[in-house]
Amino acid sequence: MLPKILVVDDTAANLVAMRRLLAHSGAELLEARSGNEALALCLDHEFALILLDVNMPDMDGFEVAALLGSAEHLRDTPIIFVTAAYADDLSRLKGYHSGAVDYIAKPINDAILQSKVRVFLELYTARMKLQQALDELAERNRQLTREIAERKLMEAMVRHQAQHDPLTGLPNRILFQDRLYGAIQRANRHQSRFALASIDLDGFKQVNDVHGHAAGDALLQEIAARLSAQLRSNDTVARLGGDEFALLLEDVEDPQLALQLGEKLCRALGEPYVLSVGGQPIEVQVGASIGIAPYRPDTADDADERLMQAADHAMYAAKRSGKGRCVLAD
Repeated sequence: MLPKILVVDDTAANLVAMRRLLAHSGAELLEARSGNEALALCLDHEFALILLDVNMPDMDGFEVAALLGSAEHLRDTPIIFVTAAYADDLSRLKGYHSGAVDYIAKPINDAILQSKVRVFLELYTARMKLQQALDELAERNRQLTREIAERKLMEAMVRHQAQHDPLTGLPNRILFQDRLYGAIQRANRHQSRFALASIDLDGFKQVNDVHGHAAGDALLQEIAARLSAQLRSNDTVARLGGDEFALLLEDVEDPQLALQLGEKLCRALGEPYVLSVGGQPIEVQVGASIGIAPYRPDTADDADERLMQAADHAMYAAKRSGKGRCVLAD
């Protein structure tokens, strides 16, 4: 697209002369015979240069330039005043204050006019190329920002999937062991206590055998929801696999409080479940055997393994003693 030049002059002969002089400038010429007509054209077109006659009736060139300078999207358009009063310093100063970047004196020197017009067209072309490059760079930056955001989202999803059970959405064994290690470090550092609970369901196999694996999956989801609802926000419940769950009970100084919470969980998990399988409601009931191992500050390298073993042993003791109960490890 050719750059545009606006020629503003109320004299038809001057417009014809400008048209002849700028015929080979490489720009599209638009003409206005008054200040109002020039302002109207500036609203619809972007000009590389405005050649503005100073002496016009109704609105002179100074007023037109001042109005153009007051419009944010027009104030950077270069204006060259074309005037017979070029030698008048006061007029020239007034023109610069109005927003003119240069003057051309009448009668017009063809070579001077064409030279100045060529310079401003080259500046306009260079500015447009720079703006295009900046726009392309900005668009590329936006694309990179979107790509980085999408990549971070995908990485977060992959991390979440790697650390969470796909069926229940609970932390899996990997994330649970990481949180257990963190809890041990905090307890050793602050000489505080917490408790680890191992949970194994009683009667889960029968639900699978009688009602199918879809019912078993729905039951595991319901159990996960009940466990999450019973625990505090800083506790962790995880599904380790199958019908095995584990709890990390933070800031439990008294083992008896952990035992009471375990007994409360046994009662909650033992309540009947109404499952929706294939659009049909199914009522089932299972129990839970829970073993709880309190942690006391211990700097041994295998403290986490020994704690999990203690909780598992207590859970098996609960099963041997009749199931559906909670046992505190020695």
